[in-house]
Amino acid sequence: MTKYDLVGIGNAIVDVISQSDDAFLDRMGIQKGIMQLVEAERGEALYDAMENRWQAPGGSLANSVAGAGALGLKTAFIGRVRDDDLGAYYAESMTKEGTDFVNAPVAGGDLPTSRSMIFVSPDGERSMNTYLGISSEVGPDDVDEAVPAAAKLLFLEGYLYDKDKGKAAFTKAARACRDAGGMAGISLSDPFCVDRHRADFRKLVQELDFVIGNEEEWLSLYESDDLGTVVEKAVSEVGLMVCTRSGHDVLLARGDEEVVVPVTPITPVDTTGAGDQFAAGFLYGLATGASLETAGRMGCIAAAEVISHYGARPETDVMALFKEAGLV
Repeated sequence: MTKYDLVGIGNAIVDVISQSDDAFLDRMGIQKGIMQLVEAERGEALYDAMENRWQAPGGSLANSVAGAGALGLKTAFIGRVRDDDLGAYYAESMTKEGTDFVNAPVAGGDLPTSRSMIFVSPDGERSMNTYLGISSEVGPDDVDEAVPAAAKLLFLEGYLYDKDKGKAAFTKAARACRDAGGMAGISLSDPFCVDRHRADFRKLVQELDFVIGNEEEWLSLYESDDLGTVVEKAVSEVGLMVCTRSGHDVLLARGDEEVVVPVTPITPVDTTGAGDQFAAGFLYGLATGASLETAGRMGCIAAAEVISHYGARPETDVMALFKEAGLV
């Protein structure tokens, strides 16, 4: 019996956000525009260096699930936080936003709740420095099979493939969802993640119903610099391919059906969460039976909304934007 429209499994990370300029990034040794993993000591130093910081519940896939929940889907998230202040904040915030945070904060242990220090440049580019902490320890014991089995859609975060226990959690959740008649898919997460796990991802995408990634991630997956060749290969292996292209047309392909969704370029305030909210809008369309073109347009509208302000989650009524565009 379906209880959830969408269940996500991934890293539960508190986003700590601060504005900065390029000189600050250079001074702190921060590589602009990418996500870097940092150790605890480096994370503390960066946190202390942040001025006028504010925080929000985050994690790439968790942002997508929360965005879909804000659109009206029944959502749940599988992840790990510690029973510390940030962990309590994270669990309470997700619940208040309407997403079931199905696992209680973990008592004791050495690893704290994960956090990402995000420095936003004047041009809207974000530089993420993430200390994974306890969230990277998600494993099969964290997956109650009844949760993904009750989902119409299951969305998996590629970053969790960095550990064997994350792979095992994926397998358990995806099997439970698909055996119960649901659809399971994955976010490729970033090109470095794809580079690390290319062979495993190539096998995995053939077993899932949908795969969402940006152009760089797809090119990395198939080790090609020609997108046309990549689309041809992906269509032969993936149930549904979704390829975003950083302000350019979005490509969607399923079997013989190929859709190109135009994007209206806008000047971003903060690009944090663009891909996350594209996924939220797209998955809303997929869950509600919309056409590929409509689902893709929904994703583009949600992404455009989130890059118009600071933070990785929508601030305005995205459903109202869908209605204004004649999509619902």
